[in-house]
Amino acid sequence: MTDRRIAWTVAAFLSTMASAAFAADDPLKICLDEDRPPLSVHHRGQPEAGFDVLLAKAIAERLGRPLAIQWFESRLDEDSSPPLEANALLSDGRCSLVGGYALTQDSLVAPGMKTARLPDFAGATRDDRRRRVPLGVLAPSRPYVYSPMTVVLGPKARGRKIGDIGDLAGLRLVIESGSLGDAILMSFDKGRLIDSITHLVPGRDDLIGALQRGDHDATLIDLARFDAHRAAHPDTAITASGYYYPIGANRGYVGLASDGALIEAVNKALGQLAAEGKIAEFGKQAGLTYLPPREPAILGDVWTQIIQR
Repeated sequence: MTDRRIAWTVAAFLSTMASAAFAADDPLKICLDEDRPPLSVHHRGQPEAGFDVLLAKAIAERLGRPLAIQWFESRLDEDSSPPLEANALLSDGRCSLVGGYALTQDSLVAPGMKTARLPDFAGATRDDRRRRVPLGVLAPSRPYVYSPMTVVLGPKARGRKIGDIGDLAGLRLVIESGSLGDAILMSFDKGRLIDSITHLVPGRDDLIGALQRGDHDATLIDLARFDAHRAAHPDTAITASGYYYPIGANRGYVGLASDGALIEAVNKALGQLAAEGKIAEFGKQAGLTYLPPREPAILGDVWTQIIQR
């Protein structure tokens, strides 16, 4: 081997080692909602837990990088915007990925505004809560879990057979204003269920508590939300109907379009973990009713589909 070839080989080796060392020292920063059990939970004085926590650790391990979770709080009210919150966190460099993101066309379009406020996050200062962040363009990973809406029954409707939304006729329905469930129930069959629906204010009224007390007979909520309630209250009086609304969204990671190499690496890791059955195992460990992703990977115009049904 010539001296020049040896020198080139040594230089390439050292360059590769330096890149690997940098990658190993560079944390994979993932933003997770601090209060979305059983997906992700982090309360002061308690260990972090949840399906997305287990998955994030596995992804970081596959990428050979330490994991750093940036916890944030997403408000449950009519004024909150998860896409803008996620974009602000990513664009401000708080993380490179946001986990548990609902993959819909609406949630991935270019933002209609140039800046947005950050959601409250661990370590936020007073200035952080006031300032606005210039927004980027979002890019999704491949999905890793399917997240449907399900009908949950109160104690007086226990055992009621639900095979379609129409089977809710005659029941006292309760739903949070402005939610996806609200749109589904209100628009069903040209408003046939409207007179049976009671609306509650999200973030202020206790939807599941009202159902538990028997004030109402049924609601339509995200399956993971019912999983969380059932885990916290094993003796609950409310029950799953077993019915899943046919229009549901996959969840995955979302990052910035400018970080395409990371999205590609995460997709590879997700594919490996899914093939090995690890993702389903994480769901079981976290108490999540795990359903694998479904086509389409990214849900189209949700509102039009609901109205057409």
